[in-house]
Amino acid sequence: MVKATDWNSSFDDLVSMRRRIKTNFGIRVRAEIKANYLIRNSGSLKDSELAPNERSLVFRAHLKQMAQDPNLSAFAIVIHKSMSVQPSEVVEAAWTALLQRLQRTSAAWGGCPVIIVHDEGENVRIRKVARWSRRRLSAGSMTGSDRFQVPFITLIDDPVPKSSHESYFLQLADLVAYAAFRRIYPPSSSISNVVDQKMWANMGRAIFTAANGNKVITAPGIVEIWK
Repeated sequence: MVKATDWNSSFDDLVSMRRRIKTNFGIRVRAEIKANYLIRNSGSLKDSELAPNERSLVFRAHLKQMAQDPNLSAFAIVIHKSMSVQPSEVVEAAWTALLQRLQRTSAAWGGCPVIIVHDEGENVRIRKVARWSRRRLSAGSMTGSDRFQVPFITLIDDPVPKSSHESYFLQLADLVAYAAFRRIYPPSSSISNVVDQKMWANMGRAIFTAANGNKVITAPGIVEIWK
C-alpha cells in the first residue's frame, strides 16, 4: 500500500534500489524480478548465473527497501486449502478478505479513496468481486459471530490489471506474497537457500499489523483463512 501523494517518492526509491542491484549483481534495471525467477534462476534471470545466496540477497533487498521506506506497507492473505475447494473459491476468498481490510484501512485513514492495481490474470473474477464489494461487502464483529454490511464506497472504479514486468510495485507485491506463503508453509531445503521461513520479517516496520491485529495466528500482517 502506498498513498497517492507518496507514490512518486517511493517509485524513485525503488528505481535507485534496482540500480544498486544492477551494480552488485548485474541484473538489468528493467528485468522482471519475481519470486519464481529468483528461486529457479529462471525467466529474466536465467542468464545471470547467480548463486542461491546471491538470489536470496536480491530477494531480501526488496523487502528491506520496504522497511526503509516510511511510505510503504503491506499485508498478505494466505489461504489454507482443503482437498475439495475449487480454484475459483480460493481467488474469491482471498480477494474478499483483501477488500475487507482495504475498506477498513480506508475508513481508518479518513475515508481516503482506493485504487487497486493487480497482476494480470483472473481479471473478470477480480472485477466481479470488487464491484460486489462496493455494494454488499460485509465484515464480522470482533466481539461475536454477527456480520454487518460495510460497502466499500471509497473504492474507485474497477481494479486495474497490469503486466508485472511493467511495474516494480507489482514485482514487489509478488515477493511479499511469496515471503508470506513461506512464513506459513516452510520451504524445502533447496528453496530455503533463497527464501527461508523468516524472510517475511525483513519488512520490519512496513508490515501492516492492523490487518490481523486482533487475530494473529502465525505472524503479524498475515491473514490466514481456511477454505
